[in-house]
Amino acid sequence: MNRTELIDAMAKKMGDSVTKKEAESALKAFVDVVTEELTNKGKIQLVGFGTFETSVRPEREVRNPRTGETMKVAESVVAKFKPGKALKDAVNN
Repeated sequence: MNRTELIDAMAKKMGDSVTKKEAESALKAFVDVVTEELTNKGKIQLVGFGTFETSVRPEREVRNPRTGETMKVAESVVAKFKPGKALKDAVNN
């Protein structure tokens, strides 16, 4: 499902009182809030759905498979999503 299909599905699920434009605004607001919170090293926990948070990936050595040369990859911050129990159960049934 791409962004346009998601917006269509959200508008349909929300009923006749919500237009596709309003659904798109809601999705954009959600993405903006999650992005802003993770940028500030925060955490968003939606009970039953899951948790969005950041994690630090430490500096490490990797090997170039083509040349065999080792090189260092700098420390980085990555976004993570951990699904909640209700989402896991829904996917597995």
